[in-house]
Amino acid sequence: MTRMERRNLRNGLLFISPWLLGFLAFEFYPLLMSIYYSFTEFNVVRPPVWSGWANFHELFFEDPLFWKALYNTLYFTAFAVPLGLAISMGIAVLLNQKVPAMSVFRTVFFLPSIVPLVASSVLWLWVLNPESGLINSALYQFLGIQGPGWIADEAWSKPALILMSLWGIGGAVVIFLAGLSDVPPALYEVAELDGAGPFRKFWNVTLPMLTPTILFNLVMGLINSFQYFTQVYVMTGGKGTPVDSTMFYALYLYQNSFYYLRMGYASAMAWMLFVVILIATIGVIISSKRWVYYHGD
Repeated sequence: MTRMERRNLRNGLLFISPWLLGFLAFEFYPLLMSIYYSFTEFNVVRPPVWSGWANFHELFFEDPLFWKALYNTLYFTAFAVPLGLAISMGIAVLLNQKVPAMSVFRTVFFLPSIVPLVASSVLWLWVLNPESGLINSALYQFLGIQGPGWIADEAWSKPALILMSLWGIGGAVVIFLAGLSDVPPALYEVAELDGAGPFRKFWNVTLPMLTPTILFNLVMGLINSFQYFTQVYVMTGGKGTPVDSTMFYALYLYQNSFYYLRMGYASAMAWMLFVVILIATIGVIISSKRWVYYHGD
């Protein structure tokens, strides 16, 4: 290296040193320690004691609530993510039409996604109230139907949270709108010349061109749904009631770490969650080679 290159390297490292120090202190070091704690018995009060694979053995063979929490999370992911993708894409297609005041409609659909999660959870507690909630009152007033118990009913608690998750799809709608803006208008013109109607244009032009955007939203949706925590914590008081039907993985991890002070066990749970998310993400990316179309390929 020349003298100038060494000076530039030194100056560059000095400029990014605050970020490097923050990364090492607040991200890299905790990451390494969580790996170590996952093999120990650690309650924060006393020093960690090495226990080997005991935490992982307990996870798989001695803790039925672990499997319950994993099932609840997978159930939520299996329904909330596809529904969110389909509805957000449909709304984006509607909001992409050339009609007056479309910017107002786009703002209206995006606003719920910027409402704080705690505030929106408290709002939905009222909306889903079995006795005086907005949904059950409307069902009884207009259809004469006695609504379900929603979050207070074991059979309806997870569907209630899935319904609630559709409230915040504004971010995905904006991303789909950005993807729609990249679809070449010439493709629609060619499709019209071939006699294609609105449905055929959507199926043969819009949908294939949106597949990269669908892939991105799918991966982000999977990661977020596996870490679903704030809403269920606020709506159930951190208990996962009723009958553990809303005991999601992240909530159970939080309980073990801060309620029961089982930091070693919680670290093992966190790394298992990392493995599950990694496998799901890699699986989606590998499968995308068969259904994602990139313009110009």
